[in-house]
Amino acid sequence: MPIRTSTAVWEGSLKDGKGRMKVGAGVYEGPFTFASRFEQGPGTNPEELLGAAHAGCFSMALAGDLSQAGYVPKRISTTARVKIELTPAGFKITRIDLETEAIVEGISEALFLARAEHAKKYCPVSQALAATEIGLQAKLLP
Repeated sequence: MPIRTSTAVWEGSLKDGKGRMKVGAGVYEGPFTFASRFEQGPGTNPEELLGAAHAGCFSMALAGDLSQAGYVPKRISTTARVKIELTPAGFKITRIDLETEAIVEGISEALFLARAEHAKKYCPVSQALAATEIGLQAKLLP
């Protein structure tokens, strides 16, 4: 299996500095700052990129689980909301909420929800983030 690589460079102090993150072979490269991370400034931040990775991983894991059960999904759309808080020990990602909607013909809602819970538990990103509380809201669309 390949090793995936991303890079980040930060220049300056936490509050006044600035940085750039590059994902993979340059498919995304962009700025990040204190304001883009802890306020509403322009740019991205590690939590948004982590959320994108988690949403993508979960969607693929759910597609795999459903397909293995004989139900090939037409579409899976997932949003990840990553919550970062200042704790007595410093900043910490305290919760990630996954919200997914899927179109899967012929599956019961109960089986769909069970497969979604399984995917949440076993997708590689969820496993890497096991110390973080992960919530799931899954909806089967007609």
